[in-house]
Amino acid sequence: MGNLIATRPPQPWTAPTASDPVAATLRLPGSKSMTARALVLSALAAGPSTLAGPLRARDTELMAAGLRAMGAHVSISDDERWLVRPHPLVGPAHVDVGLAGTVMRFVPPVAGLADGRITFDGDPHARTRPLGPLIGALRSLGVRIDIDGEGSLPLAVLGAGGVTGGEVVIDASASSQLVSGLLLAAPRFDRGVVVRHVGPPVPSAPHLRMTVQMLRAAGAAVDDTTPDVWTVEPGPLTGRGWEIEPDLSGAVPFFAAALVTGGEVTLQGWPRSSAQPVEQLRSLLHRMGGEVTLSTTGLTVRGTGVVHGLTADLSDVSELTPALTALAMLADSPSSFTGVGHIRGHETDRLTALAREFTALGADVTEAPDGLEIRPRPLRGGVFRTYHDHRMAHAAAVAGLAVPGIEVDDVGCTSKTMPEFPALWSAMVTGKS
Repeated sequence: MGNLIATRPPQPWTAPTASDPVAATLRLPGSKSMTARALVLSALAAGPSTLAGPLRARDTELMAAGLRAMGAHVSISDDERWLVRPHPLVGPAHVDVGLAGTVMRFVPPVAGLADGRITFDGDPHARTRPLGPLIGALRSLGVRIDIDGEGSLPLAVLGAGGVTGGEVVIDASASSQLVSGLLLAAPRFDRGVVVRHVGPPVPSAPHLRMTVQMLRAAGAAVDDTTPDVWTVEPGPLTGRGWEIEPDLSGAVPFFAAALVTGGEVTLQGWPRSSAQPVEQLRSLLHRMGGEVTLSTTGLTVRGTGVVHGLTADLSDVSELTPALTALAMLADSPSSFTGVGHIRGHETDRLTALAREFTALGADVTEAPDGLEIRPRPLRGGVFRTYHDHRMAHAAAVAGLAVPGIEVDDVGCTSKTMPEFPALWSAMVTGKS
């Protein structure tokens, strides 16, 4: 069992149960992944940038605050349009990473470019999230780092106003963010960077493709033609306007609601060409009994009211595991999810947490080293603990559509990526906006 941290606030949130098929058209907040990358690239650019439709949530506000602490001008007063004006990065400064993997892995390489001492720390569980491979890589590229423990927060980057760069070997099997963090800052390194991954496969490959796409959109020269090798040439980044897509991971619980209730959910504002893994999601939901279509209206998922079990390697789309696990609990046949051992190092040990909480509701679920085995049977209501993890709250909400009496101990943790979640979810289920 993993290291799980649980608290029980006094007022649990009762997940609403659906009495009818849901029918909703939603405009969800922007992608956390795109917002985080756009903020970093904008802070390192040669001129100002704007972010249209960004995600305002705890993770992205911490990212903005961290970059601002080092000297970048980041204005987030307008919810729909953020402005970033780059300035010389300096210390001393402190970066609160909260529980955000993007902040703890994207900002230290940027801090190496600053002139001065930049300290990093975050929530208690942040100190258990994998960071060692990034620290080793940065040191080999010429960045000085003070750290008390072995490969975890708190730490201090002793910025020298520049990073030599060069070639580095890293085991990024714990998180694709370890590679993305190096690549995003690499154009500003004196020699750029060549990152070679050695080890088990890097998870969440679509996130790496997003990093490469956005680097190129900002004017960087990136070569990713060799598997597990990424080369970024040194050179200026261009300030630009970023159009942030709706967050696909955040949309998945709402799409799952269409399958559970036999309803229809449309996510507005979806682009024809996406940087997020839409095709993988389309395939997974289709196999579980849904129909996914993209039109001028948006991305629509329809369900029949029957959910099918699924055997799938989710290594590319591991963020979907909690919501898909909840769907699998309500399916007409068993499910087996593999390839997601790395999510034990996310906001909590998600595999242990999912197995523990659904078992407490009567589920037949077996935890494997890299996944879950689920054999559906009737569930009962009860308290569902989130361990401060927004995706756990999403899973509980999906199950609650069909199981009365599921009480989420801390639905407030959804503010990490979607503060509006409880209100949006209740409005969808009740049909009252």
